[in-house]
Amino acid sequence: MTKVQIKVNDNGSFRVTGDVELIDGEGNVFEAKPAFSLCRCGLSKKKPYCDGSHKGHFESVVRVEQVE
Repeated sequence: MTKVQIKVNDNGSFRVTGDVELIDGEGNVFEAKPAFSLCRCGLSKKKPYCDGSHKGHFESVVRVEQVE
């Protein structure tokens, strides 16, 4: 099985790569490609997918907390 990777893009989407199934709250399967971006800002008109609407309207930079 291919390892799934989810990247939190700065000021943007969640980028998903790998063999993953995306389903809605009722268990219906969304058509998905081997790589796709999910909306994180709530502005996309193609939710759950990102359509770029966040540009200039959403700020979020998430980093892993470094433990010393």
